[in-house]
Amino acid sequence: QVQLVESGGGLVQAGGSLRLSCAASGRTNSNYAMGWFRQAPGKEREFVVTISMSGARTYYADSVKGRFTISRDTAKNTVYLQMNSLKLEDTAAYYCATSMAFPSTVGSSYPYWGQGTQVTVSS
Repeated sequence: QVQLVESGGGLVQAGGSLRLSCAASGRTNSNYAMGWFRQAPGKEREFVVTISMSGARTYYADSVKGRFTISRDTAKNTVYLQMNSLKLEDTAAYYCATSMAFPSTVGSSYPYWGQGTQVTVSS
């Protein structure tokens, strides 16, 4: 069993930055690939990015490539999502999740999920 807790969301102006964190407890997160998804009101959940178990490999959605950066600190069992040059369309609840597969953009490949953290980008 893995428990995930996201933090770092908030309100930011377009063009600004936020850093999300996802702290894992239970089984060490170094045994899992980690991913971030997001869901805006009225829209389906969307894949954002995933990072391999070692942290050496990453895979980004085209919509965030070049603006978002994922990283992980295995010693702290924490994954980070640095979000720069935020756009209005980045507004969503952001969720981290674990997976045994990499890279996977499909939510059903991720058995464990956090509760989400809200990111709101204003004009």
